[in-house]
Amino acid sequence: MQNQAFIIAIDGPAASGKGTLARNLARHYGFNHLDTGLTYRAVAKALIDKGLPLDDEAIAAGIAQELDLKGLDRTLLSAHNIGEAASKVAVMPQVRHALVEAQRKFAQNLPGTVLDGRDIGTVVCPDAPVKLYITASAEVRAERRFNEMRANNVNADYNAVLDDLRRRDERDMKRSASPLKPAHDAHLIDTSKMDIEAAFLEAKKLIDAALRN
Repeated sequence: MQNQAFIIAIDGPAASGKGTLARNLARHYGFNHLDTGLTYRAVAKALIDKGLPLDDEAIAAGIAQELDLKGLDRTLLSAHNIGEAASKVAVMPQVRHALVEAQRKFAQNLPGTVLDGRDIGTVVCPDAPVKLYITASAEVRAERRFNEMRANNVNADYNAVLDDLRRRDERDMKRSASPLKPAHDAHLIDTSKMDIEAAFLEAKKLIDAALRN
């Protein structure tokens, strides 16, 4: 264990609570954390900032290969337009290949890492000793996102947020490259009727058992 990073792989759809859970787990165990969704958003933002096209795979892949995964600004990269742009570059095989390699390298940071995204347990770190799939109903996730946007003084319509989440789910689950799905050995945690503390305790129980082994 001293020479090998302990990896916690967390997957799930948007607004399921996986990001908050991942950050809390990383803080608790003193592990490194990477929200892999931010890596795609960072590529998209770089393209937008440089005035480059969002549909040129070679250019996007070049940006991805040069990306520094440390210190990604979650607040800056959470803008809606960046998310929309990220969904376009995320389906490009060359971009995915470059970022998956970078994510795998990050996962080896000692003493351990928590990575959250859409394909961590299935593609990025299939041998992770702990794989969690965090989910919740679309309605619950839409309500969370809607309340978050309102809290940040962003005008939002619940039905529009729900429709957007459903479109993202379909896009993520049906894409040909690394579709969103639970790994065959992932532990499912449904947070529809669970607060973040309950989800944390459920995850901690599974992680502590794996650490003991």
